Amino acid sequence: MSAAAGNTGARPAKAWPQTLALAFGVVYLLVGIVGFFVTGFDSFADNAQDEMLLIFMINPLHNIVHIVIGLAGIALSRTLAGARTYGWLLAVGYAAAFVYGLIAINQPWDFLNINAADNVLHVATALVGLVIALGPVNSTVARPTRA
Repeated sequence: MSAAAGNTGARPAKAWPQTLALAFGVVYLLVGIVGFFVTGFDSFADNAQDEMLLIFMINPLHNIVHIVIGLAGIALSRTLAGARTYGWLLAVGYAAAFVYGLIAINQPWDFLNINAADNVLHVATALVGLVIALGPVNSTVARPTRA
């Protein structure tokens, strides 16, 4: 089929939930990688209150969680159904992380090294997950009118 017949080789445009899932995936992947420059690889699940990335507490385990979440977003953003699934994973996972953070802050057993700023970010990420999972997508295709 030639380009004149309508096959230009261009990829179909991604729906906005796919783009948002990809963006969050890339950001979380980068945050996880950069986090290792702060924490290194020792004290894997320690609650060391001096290891921070900007205003967020981190440790190597927390960095790995960010990397996994980032890779999931990148992989699942390829389809709309995958992006919706990623949205639900963010919503449920980060809502659970928020609840965990409410209980774990300042506890010696806090294996993710969470602080109040993390909790705010977890609520915001859970809300973004709901937007990705439930936001409307215009799926109608313009069709030529008949004379």
